Amino acid sequence: MKVIAAYLLAVLGGNKEPTADDIKDILGCVGAADDTDDRIQLLLSQVKGQELAELIARGREKLAVSEGDAPMEANAISDGAAGGVAEQKKEVEEKIDEYYSSDSDHNHLLESVP
Repeated sequence: MKVIAAYLLAVLGGNKEPTADDIKDILGCVGAADDTDDRIQLLLSQVKGQELAELIARGREKLAVSEGDAPMEANAISDGAAGGVAEQKKEVEEKIDEYYSSDSDHNHLLESVP
């Protein structure tokens, strides 16, 4: 994202075709120029010869997908993640119950909680 942001800043600042050095200079101003050479080259190769307005319009189209239109794979992933979180929560609750039921010295703590 930082490379894209630097590219956008350069273009919005009047540089219609920023170079890798232009982007590095912008990133260097905020101390974020580390390990960006490959990412800069990839970005510049993908946007070469394209207008910023076109790039933004295509990006908006991709982001405009509503939740109901999401691909089945994405829904499956999110459902799986939700199931994993629920399973982890259950495991934590079981461990807490086991801890407090096995040590009678700690039972008074549970009783004092409103």
